[in-house]
Amino acid sequence: MKIAVEGCCHGELDKIYETIEFLEKKEGVKVDLLLCCGDFQAVRNEGDMKCMAVPAKYRTMQTFYKYYSGEKKAPILTIFIGGNHEASNHLQELPYGGWVAPNIYYLGYAGVIRYKGIRIGGLSGIYKSHDYRKGHHEFPPYNPDTLRSVYHIRNIEVFKLKQIQMPVDIFMSHDWPRGIYHYGSTEELLRKKKFLRHEVESSSLGSPAAEELLAHLQPSYWFSAHLHVKFAAVMQHPPKGNAAPRETKFLSLDKCLPHREFLQIVDVPERSDSEGLEYDPEWLAILKATDSLQRTTPDPWNPPENNGLHDRWDFRASEAAMMEVVEDLSGELSVPENFSRTVPAFNPDRPLPHSAPSRGANAQTTELCAKVGLTDLYGRAGEQAGAGRGQEGEEQEEEDELSEYPTDTSGQSCSFNPDEIAIEDEWEEEEEEEEAGEGEGGGTAEIHTPGCLLLPEPKSDVTPVRLPLMNLPAPSHSTPAPLEAEPEPELLEAEPEPLEAEPEPLEAEPAASAQDDEDGAAARILKRSSGESAEPGSTSTTPRIKRRNQLIYAAADEDEEDETGG
Repeated sequence: MKIAVEGCCHGELDKIYETIEFLEKKEGVKVDLLLCCGDFQAVRNEGDMKCMAVPAKYRTMQTFYKYYSGEKKAPILTIFIGGNHEASNHLQELPYGGWVAPNIYYLGYAGVIRYKGIRIGGLSGIYKSHDYRKGHHEFPPYNPDTLRSVYHIRNIEVFKLKQIQMPVDIFMSHDWPRGIYHYGSTEELLRKKKFLRHEVESSSLGSPAAEELLAHLQPSYWFSAHLHVKFAAVMQHPPKGNAAPRETKFLSLDKCLPHREFLQIVDVPERSDSEGLEYDPEWLAILKATDSLQRTTPDPWNPPENNGLHDRWDFRASEAAMMEVVEDLSGELSVPENFSRTVPAFNPDRPLPHSAPSRGANAQTTELCAKVGLTDLYGRAGEQAGAGRGQEGEEQEEEDELSEYPTDTSGQSCSFNPDEIAIEDEWEEEEEEEEAGEGEGGGTAEIHTPGCLLLPEPKSDVTPVRLPLMNLPAPSHSTPAPLEAEPEPELLEAEPEPLEAEPEPLEAEPAASAQDDEDGAAARILKRSSGESAEPGSTSTTPRIKRRNQLIYAAADEDEEDETGG
């Protein structure tokens, strides 16, 4: 099965699908599934744009609304997670996942789904320590604080995912697991992103919550985005008990722009003849078991532990619990294709720039909650907001909120940093490089297949700086032995043309240096030349958002001072 993996979508669905179509024709392959690793921007109308954490001058409609309205239909089944630049009011309607448009599925705050026997999980948002222990209390219209906190990962979602016992094939997160850069070509990463050196050398770059999940789940593949750079790594996990050690192939991809490595096609063996998406019984059983733990207040919460203070601390799904949720669904695990529009779609002929954000219930969530016995978190948050309790605790001193990760520094986003780097400088450099490349390239180059490989050798003997992990119970099962060696994924990357243009041949560039892999599979790196113009209403092709050097994971644009000077 051919799976296309994409980094930061930024609403560019037309261009992504065009690129996949071009690659299918060029390489003679058929892509079965598209995975998007966040910043999807499922913006339906002008009201949704007001719920997206980007400076107002960079809020553009992009192309998702065409798929939402029915003007277009996604040609490939698409699964995505949320990032830190989303139409949050839209995604909040689907806390447990659901269709945002025909053939486009959102995994929810956290989720696990099955497609042709492949188990795909994901965690939406980015890590921020001072919001990590809160409930999902945000509700539109958002204030400047909740506009950002709404996409911050919560410990309840990580706790749920740590109850998983059965192997996961693919996992997605927007930000990187902390420390993963020690298992790939670190120097190549620092050559591309020089301002990350301090965080990499101190092992503080990345999400400690995702690091916990990587150690627990040990998926075959882990895909991320967020840092707008392509980076590959292979991590060899220590064995669990008597089980054979497992290996995770990590890949982060760039954003959808010309001359950027934002797309890759991975070949994953199918395990089932079933068609369409299917619910995962273990995950639904975990959701049902942990439903009473969910809160929609900003008050801090700690997960239950085996310390004598809790009646229950183990929420792993038993076989009986999994059978129960199957019965709740009347034995039908296929995800119903029950998408329906909940708000009017954007009409370019009749723009409504002053429309308010929507905040209604979604029938998909209502139906799933009724069948399985779950709480509609969005509806509950709305009730509390209506009663004047939605923002309770918002004024509490955040410095008193300690992270459960002792070395975590993500909550210090307001501290002064003399080495602050504005990310617009990085974009300007990239634009200059693109212009120089277009000036030198002239004609069209032939396709070149370099002799280097996509992934480096697994690093199990590396001893990077290790930071404390969260003290949660580990599953009692033994991790199954890995399947027979799979062929290394083939790298097919390209950049899309503007919508009016027909796809042109690709310019080839040598791949980034990497060690040869055991399987000896080659990787193809393809670049598309483009004369893409700036978006309407923008003075450049990319927004300019400040990001702090020391605090790259404190979320771009999270503080008001980080939005100025762009």
